[in-house]
Amino acid sequence: MDLSQLGTPTGAMIRVHGGFANRMYRLDTDQGSFAVKELNLVDRRWACPVDDVFRLERAAFAAGIPMPEPISASHDTLVHRWVEGEKVPEAPVSAAYAFEIGEILARVHALDVAWTPAPIEDPTSWDWPELAARAAATGQPWADELASHVETFRAMGRFVDTCERPGPVVLTHRDVQPWNLLAREGRPVVLDWELSGTLDLSGELGSTALSLAKGPGFDDIEPAIFRSVLDGYVAGGGALPPSGPSWFVFMLGGWLGHTRWNILRCLAGVEASTGPDLALSHEAAHNGVRGLPDLFARLPELEALLL
Repeated sequence: MDLSQLGTPTGAMIRVHGGFANRMYRLDTDQGSFAVKELNLVDRRWACPVDDVFRLERAAFAAGIPMPEPISASHDTLVHRWVEGEKVPEAPVSAAYAFEIGEILARVHALDVAWTPAPIEDPTSWDWPELAARAAATGQPWADELASHVETFRAMGRFVDTCERPGPVVLTHRDVQPWNLLAREGRPVVLDWELSGTLDLSGELGSTALSLAKGPGFDDIEPAIFRSVLDGYVAGGGALPPSGPSWFVFMLGGWLGHTRWNILRCLAGVEASTGPDLALSHEAAHNGVRGLPDLFARLPELEALLL
């Protein structure tokens, strides 16, 4: 992308490390500071519909959703005005913060934005035994854990493929997680909209509410924070879908695919030119291999949060 329209640079563009899928840079110019995101088009599990995402972002920003101002987009780059704020740790947020996130989701779901129908998603992968064998043969540090959970990963795949989604389907952010949020004076700012698309409402609410109500694992879930997200959603004009396992199937399926994608990057054994650093892929793969079986085992406990 030609970035000259952003003004005269006051220094070199600086890489901001830590992205789980893409690469981001900060560019300071005489017209302000900008976040320049280079989209990974090489080995992503999905193609980012950039035009649709940018259209949704502009509509959300115009509607007053707290987020960075979208500036421009091309097939491989998104540019936003830089926003300062505090990172949101992977820990239960305050009830007020969770309530406001629920309200924000209701406002996003009420937007009337044209969206290109997405292609049918690829079926869940079943190659976990082969991946475990390759991990062992290449000496991956998480190989033993993966091998011990192969059947659990296959069971998770069956659950993702067969779980009934009750609807309705909404156009939404799809990834409101702590790492995609900032706090400014205690209030949320929503980042990283490139995974936006249509999604069963229960999956969106379950993933968001659970991520804001827990710490790194599942031992310190705060039900009151989970409910605060749902209370905010209703206060913002939304209606809750029926209770059931569908509230957590999107989170499980998304994490399953993300873990497999990072495993493949680790098995390649080389630093890719796009996407996360190899060390971050190892961290994501290890976290998925360790955490996904725990999440799957706790589904009945998580469903109790909806009562």
